[in-house]
Amino acid sequence: MAGRWCRLEPLDPARHGASLFAAYQLDTAGLGWTYLPYGPFPDEPAFRTWLDGIAAKDDPLFHAILDDSGEAVGVASLMRISPETGSIEVGHIHYSPRLKQRPGATEAMYLLMRRVFDELGYRRYEWKCDSLNAPSRRAAERLGFTYEGTFRQHLVTKGRNRDTAWYSVIDSEWPDLKDAFEAWLDPANFDAHGRQRRRLEAFR
Repeated sequence: MAGRWCRLEPLDPARHGASLFAAYQLDTAGLGWTYLPYGPFPDEPAFRTWLDGIAAKDDPLFHAILDDSGEAVGVASLMRISPETGSIEVGHIHYSPRLKQRPGATEAMYLLMRRVFDELGYRRYEWKCDSLNAPSRRAAERLGFTYEGTFRQHLVTKGRNRDTAWYSVIDSEWPDLKDAFEAWLDPANFDAHGRQRRRLEAFR
């Protein structure tokens, strides 16, 4: 999935592992792993072992996110894939500091959503996160997801109870969201330093 600011490819540990590990190492405090059920990893071999395991699965189906340099700087997956109900979830989103708050971070989510609705014909697209994960909740709302509720004590993650906040986009909402994404991603919406002129929400 190729855009102006990023490209998504099926995760390949041999091709993406070294650049992903280096990008995640820029998060010296390891805060990006806080709400994930795995990580941080003590070294690159341990990270590569984990990558080998997840890349072998087709649900969740992991994608590497490459920036304009061609290096992998984050991952996201399509998961809980249910063709019979037309429902699919985006998850395991982990952006390195090289991707966070860059246009490619938003474009990666747009490209996945476009594939789900326009190419695959799904009717429901889900986003779930730890209810304590305020950045993830803000991201879901910024991207146009609707909050549906919280499942209490839904999971146990890293030894503690996790309440899970549920969000969704449905197919009837996608055309307007798509127009907003494409207007926001237009190069005319960014100045010479790559700063947005108008927020994504302003286009909806």
